[in-house]
Amino acid sequence: MTAFARPANAASMLDLRPVGYVIGLLVAILGLTMSLPMLVDIAEGNGHWAAFLEAGLLCVMIGGGVSISCSSGLRPGLTIQQSFLLTTGVWVALPAFGSLPLIFGATDLSVTDAVFEAMSGFTTTGSTVITGLEHLPKGILLWRGILQWLGGIGIIVFAMVFLPELRVGGMQLFRSEAFDTMGKILPRATEIASRISVIYVGMTLACMFCYLVLGMSVFDATVHALTTISTGGFANYDASFAVFSGPAEYVASLFMVLAALPFVRYVQMLNGNYTSMWKDPQARGFLWTILVLVLVAWAVLTTIFPHHWEKSLREALFNITSIISGTGYASVDYMQWGPFLIVLFFYIGLIGGCAGSTACSVKIFRYQLLFAVMKVQVQRIRSPHGVFVARYGGRPVDAEVLNSVVAFFVFFVVTLGVLSLALALTGLDFTTSVSGAATAVANIGPGLGDIIGPAGNFSTLNDSAKWILVVAMLVGRLELLAVYVIFTLRFWRG
Repeated sequence: MTAFARPANAASMLDLRPVGYVIGLLVAILGLTMSLPMLVDIAEGNGHWAAFLEAGLLCVMIGGGVSISCSSGLRPGLTIQQSFLLTTGVWVALPAFGSLPLIFGATDLSVTDAVFEAMSGFTTTGSTVITGLEHLPKGILLWRGILQWLGGIGIIVFAMVFLPELRVGGMQLFRSEAFDTMGKILPRATEIASRISVIYVGMTLACMFCYLVLGMSVFDATVHALTTISTGGFANYDASFAVFSGPAEYVASLFMVLAALPFVRYVQMLNGNYTSMWKDPQARGFLWTILVLVLVAWAVLTTIFPHHWEKSLREALFNITSIISGTGYASVDYMQWGPFLIVLFFYIGLIGGCAGSTACSVKIFRYQLLFAVMKVQVQRIRSPHGVFVARYGGRPVDAEVLNSVVAFFVFFVVTLGVLSLALALTGLDFTTSVSGAATAVANIGPGLGDIIGPAGNFSTLNDSAKWILVVAMLVGRLELLAVYVIFTLRFWRG
């Protein structure tokens, strides 16, 4: 069963009612979730709960109204055009409405800062413009965590249901795995999303329990479990995860790795295929990459801190896992670790986790496919008359997939360059511009340098730079091409 339907004529492709119905419904649901931080603020006895009540009512009224008015246009499936509009529309609308409690409430954020914070949350980027986090009402801190948690499960479903059908960035490689392989067990995409959601909730509860055992308060354990499993990285303290330095770093590292692995494999493991995770080439590649990077960083740190081998190992493991998974927690200012590790951290952030996980950035499978293409090209140069085929997981890969991956890399590099230049034009220095562009489009969290590095945040940037980063976070989270295609004439012509 496919989630998409091809219309008989181009005119029906312009029907926006199915898109409006889904977006309106999700906005209304978002409004209902605002009751959770509202109840927390009521229990705390502060008056901030009114901000969530006002924002929630607005979301329910506007979202519900749009959904009801568009319900007459419902069809059994969506066209490809409607699907692209829906994915982008959801990631624009929900952060916009999710910013309302930040505007109405005790944070006193401007519209620019509130939208930046909400977009950073929902795209699980983790960059923040708020200082003095520990002094904020608990409702706001919980809302930040909820935004990231919702964005995390949203991107998994998006990656498994929509991207393979939209043929974005080589994701069509996983179409058979998302639907055919699991077809006998979970024949419909909605059932796949349902099973993944159960695993996502279970993993969140397990993470929260582990944090509680290690001494976190119930509130801290809850919020940090939400932002760990979503690989989002919002923390309740300006010092990020450094407040919990110690065994909690090992636990956080474990759950960040688990969240960055493909969730479809967890579903298959629960259905008896216990080796599916290890047989997945991207999962193996991701785990081996982390192991090698941690050992390299640990070796360097032991030369800097020769008498603190356990601490060096723990900090190398935690911070590398945090950056490569796109979580963005920081337990130490790694800008003090020397130029080699600073440059290493920059490139680590451009690797990313696995497709079909909460992780972000380029994704490990695209590098594997790129290396497969390079290997084939070298073989053809050495043996011009030979027949060589790029393979992934032992299977030949279609040229369409390879072309899509190469195109993704080209768009990623060009986007990174354009964003860096745009940020530089706002007056930012070279390091802040380049690392800011990279951390936004790869949805990592902290950048490099004294301003937006692990010891700083994005509050001092000018409004122009913040809006550029808002767009970059959106584009990066939706795999670039899912957004860019909307701005082509061919898209609107059907």
